[in-house]
Amino acid sequence: MDNSTWVANHTGQLDFILMGLFSQSKHPALLCVVIFVIFLMALSGNSILILLIHSNAHLQTPMYFFISQLSLMDVMYISVTVPKMLMDQVMGVNEISASECGMQMFLYLTLVGSEFFLLAAMAYDRYVAICHPLRYSILMSHRVCHILVSGCWFLGSVDGFMLTPVTMTFPFCKTREIHHFFCEVPALMKLSCSDTSLYETLMYLCCVLMLLIPVTVISSSYSFILLTIHRMNSAEGRKKAFTTCSSHMTVVILFFGAAIYTYMLPSSYHTPEKDMIVSAFYTILTPVLNPLIYSLRNKDVTGALKKMLNMGSVTIL
Repeated sequence: MDNSTWVANHTGQLDFILMGLFSQSKHPALLCVVIFVIFLMALSGNSILILLIHSNAHLQTPMYFFISQLSLMDVMYISVTVPKMLMDQVMGVNEISASECGMQMFLYLTLVGSEFFLLAAMAYDRYVAICHPLRYSILMSHRVCHILVSGCWFLGSVDGFMLTPVTMTFPFCKTREIHHFFCEVPALMKLSCSDTSLYETLMYLCCVLMLLIPVTVISSSYSFILLTIHRMNSAEGRKKAFTTCSSHMTVVILFFGAAIYTYMLPSSYHTPEKDMIVSAFYTILTPVLNPLIYSLRNKDVTGALKKMLNMGSVTIL
């Protein structure tokens, strides 16, 4: 029995080999340090943002509740892929078992899907706040916010439950080497020795649906917001509304742009190197950028941070 047949018959008992970012780098040690620093920045930035939102009474609003959920997703998101990648580089091991690969894929898909819908919920929140301010407390009550967030997590998990089992049941006999730094569906599909064209078409339609619903909500919300901002008489009101919305739109463009490239562009546009760079952008860099975008451009958050630091210095003295 040749090696490829053995791999095909025993996929569940074999480890995959993650080729990773470091195999493409001329200075893997330096890249490892940089990614570790970015990882710590993402964890600390998002954790501080969550702490500030939950400890400061002025930040107990629907907008900040959604931002805290986004930070929670980002902490989990980067923790699914980066620690394994760094440990493999330090230990000199780059293998991952089929069960670990499946779990990593499920968590990643769940968190990505949840974040898509959460960004849509955040856009709807800004639409209600700017276009219907008098009804805001009713339309975005505590109960409504929790229902929206629960719905985001549920819809994200549906994505994970749909794609992960099917992907992991394909026979993989071409090679064990995944040209990626984590178990992403498109990278794993390239290893299958069976015809995956129908599944890839269904996955494409699923991704279109997963992206189409949030994009429709976001684009509709911001169309109405822009019209409302244009009609505002107050220059200060226009500036505040535009600043808040531009922060959110920056995150949306970064996140959705990378996802559209990965899951919706034809395979002819893809190379393993391009795929890894794009994936690194939205799995490693986006979780660092989100707290910076929402804190540095937000006076309420920077004010709460200064207050917390001042209280800490007074306590030490």
